[in-house]
Order: sequence, then structure tokens, then C-alpha cells
Amino acid sequence: MQQKGVSMTISSSLNAGVAGLAANANRLAAISDNIANSSTYGYRRVEADFHSMVISSSGGGAYSAGGVRATTQRLVDERGSLVTTSNATDLAVRGRGYLPVAAASDVEVGNGDPQMLLTTTGSFRTDSSGYLTTQSDLVLLGWPALADGSIPTYPRDTGAGLEPVQVNVNQLTGEPTTKISLGVNLPATDTEAGSSGDAQALSVEYYDNLGISQSIQIEFTPSIPAAGSSNQWTMVLRDTAQAGAAIGEYALEFDDGRTTGGTLAAVTAVSGGGYDPATGSLIVDVEGGPVEINIGQLGDPDGLTQLSSSFAPVSIDKDGYPVGNMTSVEVDANGFVHALYDTGITRTIYQIPLVDMPNPNGMVALDQQTYATSPESGTYFLWNAGDGPTGDIVSYALEESATDVAGELTDMIQTQRAYTSNAKVIQTVDEMLQETTNIKR
Repeated sequence: MQQKGVSMTISSSLNAGVAGLAANANRLAAISDNIANSSTYGYRRVEADFHSMVISSSGGGAYSAGGVRATTQRLVDERGSLVTTSNATDLAVRGRGYLPVAAASDVEVGNGDPQMLLTTTGSFRTDSSGYLTTQSDLVLLGWPALADGSIPTYPRDTGAGLEPVQVNVNQLTGEPTTKISLGVNLPATDTEAGSSGDAQALSVEYYDNLGISQSIQIEFTPSIPAAGSSNQWTMVLRDTAQAGAAIGEYALEFDDGRTTGGTLAAVTAVSGGGYDPATGSLIVDVEGGPVEINIGQLGDPDGLTQLSSSFAPVSIDKDGYPVGNMTSVEVDANGFVHALYDTGITRTIYQIPLVDMPNPNGMVALDQQTYATSPESGTYFLWNAGDGPTGDIVSYALEESATDVAGELTDMIQTQRAYTSNAKVIQTVDEMLQETTNIKR
């Protein structure tokens, strides 16, 4: 019985040595993978952990070695440092959260919504179809914006609303003018008795629905009294797109008081849309539709004024742009994708959310530094970048590998020593078994 116990103990020592070799081989494989990807953008290192195996003794004072078991885990929540680049669509997440992407092959099939994968960085550029794609064929996903640049309400607990971000770099676009603000000073001396009564003319450019430049011709005609000053004008607006047809006529009266002198006192609509004193605006219909013209509130020095003896268009602001070519795209810190045109217009075309979940380390690691959610990672939620627990998106940047080469080389030395020690155990067990065999002689 004693010999049997000795034999079992020696045998368990051999098994423990073999388990030690296997465990350290696994650790070395993880270290090798980390070092090999030390220059891979967005790489997350793998860590090997050892767990002892305890086997109950068989009694009689004999001890049976249980050995060791190795498990590996990819530390997805560890982040690398960010480095700057020269490409506007090189993106990296600063803080918590992951960029939604999809495999280009999945997008090309077009069989429903592509599977959402997650990554923290990528060098995206437009491909032949205009999709923002990395060299490893990952397509950026986002929520498409409406024509006015607003983002509709999409579900936040699913990626069903996400679409591949597609940029048409050959796209032409224009934006019609819908609002005009007039800051014009009319000469107070023109409303005095004996003045010439000549009209003051002003032409304000606007863009129609086809991006064509048109004009609203405005005439300010003073009212000449028999004596004193009338402080009254007639404003007539004409549309060049309608062959100069009048689209509005208004009677203007200015205040001559000590505190509000020179500001509008009253506006009366003769034709065209009514004047709204709450906003200081009136609406006229040009060829392409209504245009809101702000002439200032009553008593407000902004807008139309009547001061001094000079006619001066101080400021004329309007929205709308002529037709222009898209020149580039940029992504801001909140994930909004902006298309930039050579006319100076900037239009929002997509929003890139950031995906967050309770346990990032529970995600399934895939190729190209991508991850897929799993039951172990928990329920995910799509946040606006910079909102909630998530960080923001940095353009002109990529995230470096999370590998610390010096630390990995130190671990490699330790692993080599441990592997050698386990090999020595096997060699010693072999010699002891040989001695046991020699007892028979």
C-alpha cells in the first residue's frame, strides 16, 4: 500500500508538471500575441491568469498534486493613448464608449440591417460607393439626418436604426433663403419739409429653391410734410423672380422721442404679410415661397432706424446658399458628421452614437479589433457622444495599442523561468520513476 501511495504521488507530480508546461505555454501565447500587436491601432492586450487545482488526498498521509489551469481574458476596457493624424475621418473614442461599425461584406449584401460590431478607433475613408470604410473593410454606422440637418428620434437599445455612413463627394447642394434681417438707417432729414422726396433704393440678394440668385428690390420713399418733419416712410418690396412685381408695401413711422428717437414707432401693412411686433418680422411671398424679413421690433435700435442724414445699410443677414460642391466631411466631438461645401455651407448628414454596456470585458473579441455584444457584456445603450457615461469622439486621431512592451518582456522572462522549472519537475519525476524501476533489480 505504501508503494502504491508513492506511485500515485509521483504520478500526480508528473501530471502537475505537464499542466504547468501547458499553462505557461498558454501564457507565452498571450504574451506573443500582445507583442506582435504592439503597433496595432486599437488592440487590447490578452492577460493569462493561473488557477490552482486542488485534489483531495487519498488518505494515509499521501498528497496528490492537482496542478494548475490557465485562463485568458482580453482586457477590452483598457485604453491606449491617442496619437494625432492628418486625416479628418481618423476617429478615436476618448473615454468610455465604442464606435458602431459593420463588415463591408455584410453591407454589400444588403440583406436587411448589417450586424453591429464595436471598435474604439479606425482610419475611415470613402470607398468607391462613398461609404466611410477602413482598410480592414469596416464601415462606420450612424443615424441619418433629415434634410434640415436634424436627427430624428431613434431607438437607443438596438442598432436597428443605424445605417452605413455614405458620403457623396460629387454631390451638389444649395439652400433656399427663408429669413432675411435688415439693419438699415434711413436719413431723418429726408422727411423734413422742403426735402426732395427721392426714394432710397436697396437690393437684397436671396437664393431660390433651385439655388439661383434672385433679388428683393426695396424702395424707401419719404413722406414730405408741409412743415416740420413727418418721420414717415413707405417701404415697397419687389421680387426680380416675378419680373419686379410688388410683393409687399408698408407704412413706417419712426419715433422722435428723447429716449427712443430714431426707432420704429409703428408699422402698417398696406399689402403683403402683416407685421408682427413681437418678433419684428413680416412675411412676403417671393416666387419660391414665403420669406421672413426682420426689420426690428418697435423701440428697438436693431433693424430699421431713422437717424442723421445718411442712408446706410448697416447689416444685412440672410440664410440660404447657392449651389456648391462638397469638399470634405468632418466628425465633431458629439458625433455629428458634417459635410462641408465650397460655398461655405456646412450640413449635418449623420450622427455617430457611442455604445456603452456594463461589462465591456464580456464582449466577444473578433478580427480587426472589433467586438460583438454578448449576454456577459450586459445590455447596451446608444448614447450621444459626450453624454451620459460616455466620452467624446476625437477626429484627426487614432488610438494606439494597449500593449506595454516592457511589461510583456518582463512577463516573458518569468514565463520562461516557470516553464523551465516545470520541465525540471518532469525530468526529476522521470528520474524518480527510473529509480523505482531499479528497485526490482
